[in-house]
Amino acid sequence: MNTFYGFDLGDAESAISRIRKDENTVPEIIPVNDVKSFVTAYALLKDNRLIIGEGACYSPDANVRKDRFKSRYLTDPEAKKDITSFASGVLGELYLSGALIRGEDACFYIGCPAGWDKTAREEYRMLFEKAGYPPVRIISESRAALVSACQSKHLQVGYDILNKPVLVIDIGSSTTDFAYIEGGKEVELKTGGEVFLGGGIMDEILLDEAIEASSNGKKIRKIFEENPPWYSYCDFAARKLKEKYYSDEDYWKNDECIQTISIHAGMLPVKLTLRMNAKIADLLLNKKVKRLDNRSFKQVFLASIEQAKENIEGRQPELIFLTGGVSKLPAIRAWCREAFPDAIVITGTEPEFSVANGLAYCGKIDDEVREFKAEIDRLVSSSTVERIVENHLSELYQNTVESMVDPILTNVCLPIIERWRRGSIERLADIDAVMQTEIDQYLHTDEARTLLAKPVASWLKNVSYELEDYTMPICVKHNVPYGALSLNTYLSLSDIEIKVEARNVFAVKEITWLIDTTVSLIVGLLCGGSGIAMIANGLPGILAGAVISLLILALGKEKMQEVLLNSRIPHPLRKALPKSYLKARLDVVSSEVKDNILKLLEEEKNEEISERLVKEISSQIETCLIKMAEVVEIPLG
Repeated sequence: MNTFYGFDLGDAESAISRIRKDENTVPEIIPVNDVKSFVTAYALLKDNRLIIGEGACYSPDANVRKDRFKSRYLTDPEAKKDITSFASGVLGELYLSGALIRGEDACFYIGCPAGWDKTAREEYRMLFEKAGYPPVRIISESRAALVSACQSKHLQVGYDILNKPVLVIDIGSSTTDFAYIEGGKEVELKTGGEVFLGGGIMDEILLDEAIEASSNGKKIRKIFEENPPWYSYCDFAARKLKEKYYSDEDYWKNDECIQTISIHAGMLPVKLTLRMNAKIADLLLNKKVKRLDNRSFKQVFLASIEQAKENIEGRQPELIFLTGGVSKLPAIRAWCREAFPDAIVITGTEPEFSVANGLAYCGKIDDEVREFKAEIDRLVSSSTVERIVENHLSELYQNTVESMVDPILTNVCLPIIERWRRGSIERLADIDAVMQTEIDQYLHTDEARTLLAKPVASWLKNVSYELEDYTMPICVKHNVPYGALSLNTYLSLSDIEIKVEARNVFAVKEITWLIDTTVSLIVGLLCGGSGIAMIANGLPGILAGAVISLLILALGKEKMQEVLLNSRIPHPLRKALPKSYLKARLDVVSSEVKDNILKLLEEEKNEEISERLVKEISSQIETCLIKMAEVVEIPLG
């Protein structure tokens, strides 16, 4: 696609924006009937012509006049026909003005309330397909508003907005959507009573107050009952007057904002005067109305936002993003700050166009993300990650051995030696099998994983830095922030789920030297040197030392060690080996053990272990890259 249109079809007013694929610009609002925000209304004239917008509200030649049909989409089958007719009229205006060219490689992204399910969205999409639109995709209006915020240079929130818990409040003319977004996942939030609440309620109150104040009130109400198009026309006039007042509320503090309408429904026109002032403005927010179950706009909004707050299962929002024309009201922002005192409340410079702009952005982003993901897939399919991991494998070995050998000596080897001293292990030769089993079990424990977490994180940083030489150009090409594919700066170690098990770095058969060292240490102490000096106390010790010395002379030291390994050494002799001395000796040989294990890992067993590790770790990193690429897709949900 070369051109992407965002169509924000609202219940009261609509807007269309456009952005082109190869232009580094912001979306432009496309005027329809020479206005950027046009009334969501259509009329069928006596000559069967279809007109849309403001003209449809007051054309004297209208046989059929319809407005505010989107709010009835889920409940009134006739509303679908009205939407199709209106959409057809909009499409015709776009072709007529040249804003859209027939056969153009274009796509329309059209908004819908966050609460619509997949079935409702698909049926909605098909209405536009039926009306003759180019390919259409339906996007949540609250999501589109968030994308608009992400892209807004004015707001300066950019990509970071996606890392914070965000509450998007889209106040339309008939509905208010609450959408909670954290970590790229959007959750529709149920609100108090699930009532329809929007700026249209204010228009109705303003119009009703004008009728109550008019001497022709009863006559006007009768005209509205007999001729609904006149009600639509006056309702539209009330909306425009309200917008005029709120556009410069300070200016109207000392004066009234007034408009007089002539209603032609008989021999003589009936006059209706609409007025906005501070008192009426207060009524718009605080008057209780039947359609809101005898509650006011303020009461319903506060109840809804409190209900939304209760339904947030994650962290409370750090950012409140308001969109829709009503969001300009200072009172709305004050209510949001009251409900979420720790959150930042923001709106765009033109909140009435934020959804339309966001929809257009979604189209362009969607196209870019497809190309972005294709390049990530090519990177993952190549041998790049495997090569980087393999280049850093020696560092991983070093980190792992340094972190794990001493805990194994302390938590596995010493307890096994103690069991041999107490007689629960009969022969020194039996220690080998016991230690193999228990070291393997230890390497499966949470303690071993915790010990390894820090050195693996340190190792992962270096891998990530080298990997960024490949991911950064992809990010630059597709206007994606560098951090989007950084293992270091974007996600924590636990989030990316890259785990290296100690048992995978060195399985028990790779640490036989550790086992051999432990057993040899005991044999060495039994065969002579300072160990014999320590146990040869008293006559039994002297005799034992003499016997051992004679055996060494007769058999030789190596043979004597073999005999000792397979003999059942008397318990008193075992206990004569001090536990503290054994621990001290293990501490001394720790460095030698580490050096020899590293030698085995890097030389004798390198190919076997490396192949397994490279495959497992690379697979995890590649899965992580794919997940992070999906995060870039967040705005499209």
